[in-house]
Amino acid sequence: MLVFLDDSGDPGFKLRSGSTKYFVIAMVLFEDPLDAERAALLIKELRRDLGWSQETEFRFFKTIHPCRFSIRALVVDKEKLYSPELRSSKNSFYAYFIKQALKYHGGALRQARIKIDGGGNREFRRQFQTYLRRELNADGKETMQHCSFVDSRSNALIQMADMVAGGIHRSFQEGKKDQTTYINLLRSHIQNIWHFK
Repeated sequence: MLVFLDDSGDPGFKLRSGSTKYFVIAMVLFEDPLDAERAALLIKELRRDLGWSQETEFRFFKTIHPCRFSIRALVVDKEKLYSPELRSSKNSFYAYFIKQALKYHGGALRQARIKIDGGGNREFRRQFQTYLRRELNADGKETMQHCSFVDSRSNALIQMADMVAGGIHRSFQEGKKDQTTYINLLRSHIQNIWHFK
């Protein structure tokens, strides 16, 4: 199983002066590596034909719609978070919610090879991989086989996870004319959207 994970929104808490109210983590799951290869090829062809801009979002979601994949997402309403650690540390915020999204997967992840949009320094990535392995594979579970950080600029399926996260995030932004456009195109692929409480 292949899992590609990215987020939309930010970890900031200045909600009245620019920080996003919601933070979304989206996972795109492929049961078969061949399905992942097909999706990546379609995305690369779309980029070659159209470039990459806001105007291509609708075409992007129409392009990936026939592909075989599923989506799980975690949505965090930051107004409901009171933990001083999560509110003050960007690394703790990201690590905690990525772990939550991966740990409470409803049985969907099995020996998953997980790829996350890369960030942080090498030491943080190493510690985070160890942290995930300990948390996800406890008590003999085999949730995660491998985890790596990749650059979204060179990975079409991380770009896909980014677009999916953005489409789900958009559905929580009231007043946007395309608020439901992308979520409706993704709906048949969505296994679960978990609202963190």
